[in-house]
Amino acid sequence: MSSVATGDYYRKINDGVNEALGGHERPELLLYSVNFGDIERFVRQERWDDAADYLTDRAMRLQAAGADFVVCGSNTMHRVAPALESALDVPFVHIVDVVADAALRQRVRVLGVLGTRPVMEADFYRERLEGRGIEMLTPTAADRTLVDDVIFDELTQNEFRAESREEYLRIIRELVDRGAQAVLLGCTEICLLVKPEDLPGVTLLDSTQLHVDRVVQLALS
Repeated sequence: MSSVATGDYYRKINDGVNEALGGHERPELLLYSVNFGDIERFVRQERWDDAADYLTDRAMRLQAAGADFVVCGSNTMHRVAPALESALDVPFVHIVDVVADAALRQRVRVLGVLGTRPVMEADFYRERLEGRGIEMLTPTAADRTLVDDVIFDELTQNEFRAESREEYLRIIRELVDRGAQAVLLGCTEICLLVKPEDLPGVTLLDSTQLHVDRVVQLALS
């Protein structure tokens, strides 16, 4: 939900529709860009009820403005997705469902996951994957801290450091060595740091692109 990820979503959704329709065609989008300072405080202070209230209010504003469906461009904030789903009358496109669909299409049953600390350590992501028959692997405790720190201190600030990329690549390789059949870039900024060409032979699932692809599919329908 940083402006970095928001801008990436906006560009990719526009590009996806244009690739399908050609010419100057673009989708009509309602975009609620949030104050990431609020989001960061909710996460750091584990104020999940406040996060649910904040995002439900914004989602309802989008629905009132005419949205046909609603997307939350953050893996982490799907921790409060049940509140959004129960409040909305229009469909909510859950990112974990999109990830699970992609994993199962590629016959992935053991998925390594990189993301913020809540994504890697709380139950909301793991339980939804396990409900689809997918085992979730996460990095060691020290590496979970490293991954989370890079996301909040660098990626959401539009900083992409070579040394951080190398650490992420090391962590991904270790997940593969432990049995991960694919590794999820489970934060919507990570795809701006790590690219598939950085890890030939490793299957990377990009939560941002998978989410965008579903949005484009729904928009075109």
